[in-house]
Amino acid sequence: MISSRSITWTIILIIIGFQGFSQRVNTSISYQKYIETYKDIAIKKMHEYRIPASITLAQGLLESSSGNSALSLDANNHFGIKCHKEWTGMTYIMDDDEKGECFRKYSSPEESFNDHSLFLTSRPRYAGLFNLDIHDYKGWAYGLKSAGYATNPKYAEMLIKIIEENQLYLYDSGVLRDALPADKINHNKVNGLANKNHSSGMKYDFKYVEVTNGNRSIYENNGVRLVISRIGDDAQSIADDVGVHTFQILKYNELGSKETIKPGSIIYVEPKKKKANTEFYIMQEGETMRDIAQLHAVKLKDLYKRNGLQTGHEPLPGSKIVLR
Repeated sequence: MISSRSITWTIILIIIGFQGFSQRVNTSISYQKYIETYKDIAIKKMHEYRIPASITLAQGLLESSSGNSALSLDANNHFGIKCHKEWTGMTYIMDDDEKGECFRKYSSPEESFNDHSLFLTSRPRYAGLFNLDIHDYKGWAYGLKSAGYATNPKYAEMLIKIIEENQLYLYDSGVLRDALPADKINHNKVNGLANKNHSSGMKYDFKYVEVTNGNRSIYENNGVRLVISRIGDDAQSIADDVGVHTFQILKYNELGSKETIKPGSIIYVEPKKKKANTEFYIMQEGETMRDIAQLHAVKLKDLYKRNGLQTGHEPLPGSKIVLR
């Protein structure tokens, strides 16, 4: 016969179990929350180890179920890395391919991200991946699968799908900005792409067109196609990706042949217009006429002419600039 005390403890344990389950469900992490939380770490590791940030984020999302797996919650292990014979740190035992397998346990998620980078850079079987372009996320995905990172035959395709659906390749430019989830923009509008050179902190609002060579997103402003420059870009690298000549990139953007292109800059890949969509613009502190010409896809010489200004003259902040 079961005692009343036993029944009471059973009820208490059931309540505790439901509370724990409820807490875990209520704190589940979405893809976008995971990306927002760990994108800066992924970009930092990309600069340190030359592993695409898109690959790091996609692997973290996949291996940790966007930070909701038991391994990531209990052991801060976001990449499913097992102990291996050289591991001397903390461990976590769980069933995987075999029963009672040993996984690495970390004191923080960032330690897991760092060990993931060390894991890939220290093993000869992954060495060939580092000969790939930093923007070649597809090559990295298939290379990881070929090198035996995971046993799932669809591992590469799964990574690529995560990267493309969440546009994680944007982070491979090294510019810190929010990803643009495909399910939110529906390949129509891109809102809030930060202009890193614009002193007023203004946001771009460009129409999305397509992704071209080098995983470059093409946008449209005032009917003119453009890209957003990445770290290490020059006129030639952009021209190669979009299929035009280097001199055209220089001409369309009024750039000198030796002028440095800053990351996050608007770079037009076809001629700008003589006039903008809006009638005028108020000059902001730190802006130049060329900044305004780029922001509104207007030819710089026409902008000077329309405003009765000599080429090279920079109006004072607060000046009204006529755009059409």
